[in-house]
Amino acid sequence: MIRSSKSNRNSKPKKKFLQRKVFFVLAGLILGIILVASLYETSVYFSSNESCMKCHVHPHAEETWKQSVHVNNASGVTTDCVDCHLPPKNNTWKHYTAKAELGIRDVWGFLTKDAADIDWERKSELDYAVTYIPNESCVKCHQNLFPQGVTDDAVTAHLYYEENQEKLDLQCISCHLDAGHYNPNYAHGQMAGIPGASTSARVDTSLFFKQSTTVTSFNNFTEQIPGTLVTMNMIAVPGGKFSMGSSDKEPFHKPDEAPQHEVNVSPFFMAEVETTWDQYWAFYSETMSEGRTPPEVIYENNLNAMGVDAISGPTPPFGFPDQGWGAGNRPAITMTHYAAETFCQWLSEKTGKKYRLPTEAEWEYAARAGTQTPYFFSGSPKEFSDHGFLRNVFKSKTDSISSYVIYSKNSNNRTQEPSLVLANPFGFKNMLGNVMEYCADKYDPEAYKKTSGSTDPIITQGDEWVVRGGNFTSDAADVRSAARDYTKHDVWLKTDPQQPKSIWWYSDIKGIGFRVVCETDSIITN
Repeated sequence: MIRSSKSNRNSKPKKKFLQRKVFFVLAGLILGIILVASLYETSVYFSSNESCMKCHVHPHAEETWKQSVHVNNASGVTTDCVDCHLPPKNNTWKHYTAKAELGIRDVWGFLTKDAADIDWERKSELDYAVTYIPNESCVKCHQNLFPQGVTDDAVTAHLYYEENQEKLDLQCISCHLDAGHYNPNYAHGQMAGIPGASTSARVDTSLFFKQSTTVTSFNNFTEQIPGTLVTMNMIAVPGGKFSMGSSDKEPFHKPDEAPQHEVNVSPFFMAEVETTWDQYWAFYSETMSEGRTPPEVIYENNLNAMGVDAISGPTPPFGFPDQGWGAGNRPAITMTHYAAETFCQWLSEKTGKKYRLPTEAEWEYAARAGTQTPYFFSGSPKEFSDHGFLRNVFKSKTDSISSYVIYSKNSNNRTQEPSLVLANPFGFKNMLGNVMEYCADKYDPEAYKKTSGSTDPIITQGDEWVVRGGNFTSDAADVRSAARDYTKHDVWLKTDPQQPKSIWWYSDIKGIGFRVVCETDSIITN
């Protein structure tokens, strides 16, 4: 009896313990279900278009989405914000971690930033958009790249995508940037006509220049291009000796800028500004090639050209190469080095003078304009650059450099007209910034070891061409007078689906252009 009583006393605490354990397990299970359900409902709520619009207060975000083919289409299917901006849900971890990361960033921006200060146009451009549009989200919906009724051009482009997507890291929005947000300035397809030119407008040819400018002395002159309304201001650059490159003491000096060495440059004429769209469209309208003539045929024709009529010019580009930023006096962009050389050949035939691209030595001599400092104006690259953590924290100066250079801090992420900057001491505008400019030299990282003490040096061996001056996306460190760069031909044609690829237009670079030089021997008449 005593043993039984003791056993009963021991069983009661065990029973209560089990009851409590069951209670807490059930309570935890219920709370877990409630928590998971709450998180799911929260996720669903914050995945709705209405929720997205609460933070994305850009006034055109919803409007342009509703105008896009993701809403305004024949099938009646609507593609929601999260369908494009988040990885597909079949990868749960990737989907929700991306959602959390973007959500925190968006809420922080909504709470701390003024929507009026945000450059919305910049955020809608390709190089920014690719970071917020996972390619797998496009592929999830568009699994059939060759649906019934697709055009021949689309078949060619999609075949190119399938063959090169992994190798070249091609993105769907490289060709379909306006699929989610309609952009009237974005055109996917071959350009028809010349932007800004009305095909129905009658042109008074009596206003055209009948002959080029006659030059009798080594002074600045305005070239009149016969058969057009276009002129070019040419500046006489006296020859001389200068120190080319930079020393290792110059901030942001790079190895290919050394050794600093003396070079002699003969007198030449150079265009005051980068070749403008007005000038380039005049060339295009006279020489454009309608068909896809093989590159070797075009090259041979141009090489042996006996006059303007024999010069084969560019084929129509895909989209508008001015990016919708405007033409006129803005620099012409996205043409290849070959196209720039052909422009010079056309200009030479039109004027009877010898126009060409500048050598690298001529370019730097004109950019420095008698100075030996990092820029032709006062100030150190350390003051203006954002390179480095501390410079990002304490912010760089922009006052004096912004008066002379269109670069990342003042460009609004696009080219600008030359009237916005002051000229250098020789009278040239935009030698630094705005667009990179082609030179006649092939790029050699050790070129300066080979040209010291020479007169009018030019490097003719290499795979890529020299480009100088930086562009509208460049940091201040990369628009120094000595800074060198070179073409990336294959990379700049990465998304061009044509076979063979265009020899006239680049598909993946915006900030490239050129200015011309005129040789004195071909110009001065007595």
